[in-house]
Amino acid sequence: MYSIGSSVDSRATLRGINTTPLLARIESYEASEKKCISDVRRTFCLFVTFDLLFITLLWIIELNVNGGIETRLDKEVLHYDYHASFFDIFLLAVLRFAALILAYAVCKLRHWWAIAITTATTSAFLIAKVILSKLLSQGAFGYLLPIISFILAWIETWLLDFKVLPQEADDENRFLSIMDAPERTPFVQPGPLSDGQFYSPPESVADSDEELLEDKHDPEKALI
Repeated sequence: MYSIGSSVDSRATLRGINTTPLLARIESYEASEKKCISDVRRTFCLFVTFDLLFITLLWIIELNVNGGIETRLDKEVLHYDYHASFFDIFLLAVLRFAALILAYAVCKLRHWWAIAITTATTSAFLIAKVILSKLLSQGAFGYLLPIISFILAWIETWLLDFKVLPQEADDENRFLSIMDAPERTPFVQPGPLSDGQFYSPPESVADSDEELLEDKHDPEKALI
């Protein structure tokens, strides 16, 4: 696999011919590699952040609706009850956010195993909580929080598996194919033109003398 630093020699080779589009694509890929993360990966991380903020907002609204933030925090956090508390759904969103940002923003992982673990854990926990707890008897938020958390986790999986990883792999393969092009293509560079290409035979001296003698003997030619 080619490294980005080794592409300097390839760019020098490519400049020997008319390869402006190729150079532009190489420099564009290298510029994207110098960024912290690619554009599509940054979009994924923004959506993961949105997941956490949205679940947090819904949980805060639920606290206000059901008796005030201080009272509900004391009941749902300090006196946590698995069957009636929404705090564990919020905590699950925090853990999912931390795991995905660490894996795909900090470590720049190029595999699906991290999000597979978070999505499977989220799905199993939410299904078990809906079945075993009494959330469905607590109004609209008993339906809203588990369903939205479940949907957001699977949207994150879809984004990574069908958008982020394939696009980054395509960009890398395209870059490698461009870097391989100078080795596969025989380059014939136009060199400086030699004197032989502009050679014209010198006039014969004998022919010039004969023409002068004819001009002397022919008065009409001389007059012309």
